[in-house]
Amino acid sequence: MAKSVKFKPLHDRVLVRRATNDEKTAGGIILPDTAQEKPMEGEVIAVGTGYINDNGEKRPLDVKAGDKIVFSKWAGTEVKIDGEDLMVMKESDIIGIIAA
Repeated sequence: MAKSVKFKPLHDRVLVRRATNDEKTAGGIILPDTAQEKPMEGEVIAVGTGYINDNGEKRPLDVKAGDKIVFSKWAGTEVKIDGEDLMVMKESDIIGIIAA
């Protein structure tokens, strides 16, 4: 069960919990954090109110809390909220939603 986070992203930004990485290789070698590549998948925790276009109109976001997503490699800003490492990124950094 996911704990609630007291953070609301603004406008077209989303709060994401990055997926965890395996700490071992297929051969059983344990990799330190510095040698592991960070996954480009995660779960949307919270979403902003929407994208505001040049005309001042608001477009709702295509993602919602609970969606499993894939995002670009250099996406987002890492933040620590309530002791948990999370990411804030723009919706445009999200490549797609993983179907359940």
